Amino acid sequence: MSFTKLDYDLFQMINQLGDKVSFLNPLMRLFASQAEYVFYLGIVIYWFMKKGSHRRMVTEAILSACLAFMGSVLISKVYYEDRPFVSHHVLQLISHPANASFPSDHAIGAFVIATTIWLHHRKAGRLWLVLAGCIALSRVWTGVHYPSDVIGGAIIGAIAACVVHRVFKRSPLALKWMNQVIQWYGKIESKIWRGSALK
Repeated sequence: MSFTKLDYDLFQMINQLGDKVSFLNPLMRLFASQAEYVFYLGIVIYWFMKKGSHRRMVTEAILSACLAFMGSVLISKVYYEDRPFVSHHVLQLISHPANASFPSDHAIGAFVIATTIWLHHRKAGRLWLVLAGCIALSRVWTGVHYPSDVIGGAIIGAIAACVVHRVFKRSPLALKWMNQVIQWYGKIESKIWRGSALK
């Protein structure tokens, strides 16, 4: 059995669940189109907790996302794959442009943030990874990605997070640079808050 056929067979099995257990479709639509914003909100909340460790984590997440999405752009230029609904009859539960399917940017974004959080806080990170997995599954369930798209996206996001984390863990110079930038931002932030309080 070829990988392509296996990928399509697995896609059909997941996508057809939309007919078999249709009561879950509203939840899958929510995961597929809105849950990514929970990750962005989470990053903002972690940052404004103002703990040094949280701000280092958020900085790593942002740098990891930049690295992962650059990789995604390069991959999509070298290898182009149509969306499932372009090539096949599928149960499509959300609207989506007929652009490149591989890799899944939703999976990249979710897993790059979830993996970064997991590298810093194992317990909380596990919950974020579960949510990332739900997003990945929902993108297949709703008919806009193949399983290989979301698995590829998850791997790219996780690897980018691990690479960036390792750089800062192994390089005192890189860590010093990151802490300096965070301190500079903290000083500017304090001045802005003090200025607002005086008005």
